[in-house]
Amino acid sequence: MTQESGEAGQHVNPPSFAPPAGRRTRPSGQIPSSSTPSQAPLPQYHLQRPISAPASFAPSASRRSGTAAGSAGPAAVPPSFSPDTGRRQSSGSTARTADPRSGSPTRARRSSGSSQNASRPASPALSANGRSRSDSQQRFAAFTQPSAASAAVRPPAKRHRAGRIALYAIAIILSALALAVFGAWHWVDGRLNKTDYLTNHADTPASTWLILGSDERDGSSDVTGYRTDTILVLTKPKSGPSSLISIPRDSLMQVDDQYMKINAVSQLLGRKTLVAQVEDITGQKIDHVAQIKFGGLQQVVDALGGIDLCYDQDVQDPDSGLNWQAGCHHADGGVALAFSRMRYADANGDFGRNVRQRQVIAAIIKKASSGETLSNPATVMAVGEAGLSALTVDEQASPLSLFNMALAFKDSTGSHGISGSVYWTDPDYYVDGVGSSVLLDDERNTALFSELAAGTHASGVVGTLAEG
Repeated sequence: MTQESGEAGQHVNPPSFAPPAGRRTRPSGQIPSSSTPSQAPLPQYHLQRPISAPASFAPSASRRSGTAAGSAGPAAVPPSFSPDTGRRQSSGSTARTADPRSGSPTRARRSSGSSQNASRPASPALSANGRSRSDSQQRFAAFTQPSAASAAVRPPAKRHRAGRIALYAIAIILSALALAVFGAWHWVDGRLNKTDYLTNHADTPASTWLILGSDERDGSSDVTGYRTDTILVLTKPKSGPSSLISIPRDSLMQVDDQYMKINAVSQLLGRKTLVAQVEDITGQKIDHVAQIKFGGLQQVVDALGGIDLCYDQDVQDPDSGLNWQAGCHHADGGVALAFSRMRYADANGDFGRNVRQRQVIAAIIKKASSGETLSNPATVMAVGEAGLSALTVDEQASPLSLFNMALAFKDSTGSHGISGSVYWTDPDYYVDGVGSSVLLDDERNTALFSELAAGTHASGVVGTLAEG
């Protein structure tokens, strides 16, 4: 900026640091006034390189130049003081102060008292490279950068509370289920009637259960002693279908050079001997044994409210007490028990009875595992009490082994399971002192159970009776 006219000499300040008319000088007086020329350099404001104002910052025609009144001509306008051509001037006066970070003055707008200026958010004064921003750049930064209020926005507290409530609810439900399972486990385990059954036979890969049914000491039969009239082998392989195979009660056994029917082995020679004979027939280790008295079967069916059974013949059998009309009927415990015992009125004799016994077991498992039963705690307790009171298990049995047995039962009697009986060569083989017996086919039975244990046998019905 030039000095006032009439002075002998002129001193030109650096263009980018020409102070505006309204700017105060530093108290130190290091900046010379326009009336006192000085040749001393201004180290505080000295620029290392000249700055040229870009075309976009040229002053508008309507704005006066920075020269004093009466000067001969306008001086060069520094870029940092070039007015924004599109910005309207505030109604208040404007003062300029030096930015200590960049060495260039910035515009400090006095408050005009307008609500628009008061509500406008403050924008950063410096750009990323440390240079001062123009007003338009500051407005753009204020528009694009999130404010402190928006950055502090958090999800609603209600959402967090809802999440915590959901977690608490899940934890409570899981705890309740754990307590229920723990309580049920001890309730069942405390009511298991265990006895010695298992042998030292070498272990085999599949899980195998021996299911026995008898009239032992339950008052449901007037025969002396007891007979194991129902013998079932339940096999669950590691992969593949489960199977439920009957062994006829009249199957001929030879134990220590003595012949007898298999249903008499347990009474005459003991429980472990019976298990050993079944292991000889199947070639598989018996992992668990469960024996149920026929009277208990009747109580279980009654606790379930009855089961649905089908038989395609009319029956009037005084030995079992079954009175049946051909077709399907809803049977109570007494009818279901007679249905399982009847054999003399059946054209297939004991083989036909084995088929009906498997049907009764399948019907009990289906009804016991239905949603109607499981959703009724009173029914579950009644069935549990009836079943456990009539059940005798092996010395290593547990609630878990019974649970797995029930699952294997359900699989074997389903559409993808395997059921039937063992193979025999003669269903009416006579032996003195024993009577008419069933002569088993040992070779075919060993091959059958080997496939069942490996899970390689196809689903369906097996055995000699199925082939006939």
